[in-house]
Amino acid sequence: MAQTKKCRIVFMGTPEFAAASLKRLAAWPRGEIVAVYTQPDRPAGRGHKLAESPVKKLALQLGLPVMQPASLKGAEAQAELAAFKPDLLAVAAYGLILPDAVLAMPTLDTINVHASLLPGLRGAAPIQRAVMEGWHPDARAGISIMRIVRKLDAGPVFATDGLPIGEHTAGSLHDALAGIGAELLVRVFDDILDGKAQAVDQDDALATYAPKISKEDGFIDWSLPVVQVHARVRGVTPWPGARVVLETVDSDGKQRDPLSLILAPGRVGQSAQGHVPGTLRIDAEGLSIACADCWYVLSTVKPQGKKEMSVRDLLNGVLRGLPRGVCGLARAPEPGE
Repeated sequence: MAQTKKCRIVFMGTPEFAAASLKRLAAWPRGEIVAVYTQPDRPAGRGHKLAESPVKKLALQLGLPVMQPASLKGAEAQAELAAFKPDLLAVAAYGLILPDAVLAMPTLDTINVHASLLPGLRGAAPIQRAVMEGWHPDARAGISIMRIVRKLDAGPVFATDGLPIGEHTAGSLHDALAGIGAELLVRVFDDILDGKAQAVDQDDALATYAPKISKEDGFIDWSLPVVQVHARVRGVTPWPGARVVLETVDSDGKQRDPLSLILAPGRVGQSAQGHVPGTLRIDAEGLSIACADCWYVLSTVKPQGKKEMSVRDLLNGVLRGLPRGVCGLARAPEPGE
């Protein structure tokens, strides 16, 4: 029997990742988005002006009602949500805890778009951690569409889809997974309405976790093998960025002022055998840093307070006059740098 009544959907999400799912659901002919929940506007930028979330901006463009409670734990907020009479709650990177009363509210289900292949990488930063930890050639990342339960990211999984991590940065992988998640969500919703959806319980014994990313995660440990260093740099790009301080020495042995940089992903160079990890070298390939096994050849950098530039421009500008060969050390920033 053909569906005649559209499914009532309340969408909950906040960042760009979630906006992709909202956009796809808005075009889904079998559903009607009756409300969009997103986190309250937050101060952002140098002026600390209140900024709307990407989901709110898109919802307003689509003409959808927007709700921004600070919490869903109170009776008033829950009554407000119940008044929308949702058949489905669609959640993607919302950022607020959903109490049991909210989880039980929709007539059909409460479904989450999670950016990992569960039970791997439950938690706040699955995309960045997938890149940072995905230094093996066959490493993959993906999306899981799951039912939300009380325990974090532990609900049964309806469907998964993924792709090789390859040379992705956290930024490019984010964009790819957002699109995959949006399509997979609609596919699962079709299955739910058709009575074909089947959710499989996760094996908690195989669970791994993806803690929130901090600025300190951008500090690179040069004593690691170069493939792990490369994965780390890509995993913190674009935020918080791979941060390093260069301590360079002129050909006459004079110490220069430390130079703080944010590194874009570089590439694996030749063997660095015999060099202390963190050693800086200038040669025909440009500027490189020694890892446990090989040199890591830098490509594009952003000096503190300056625009992004090529390493060639850096060597012809701020670092002009450094000797070829070993020219200093790279280290993590200290407080205030």
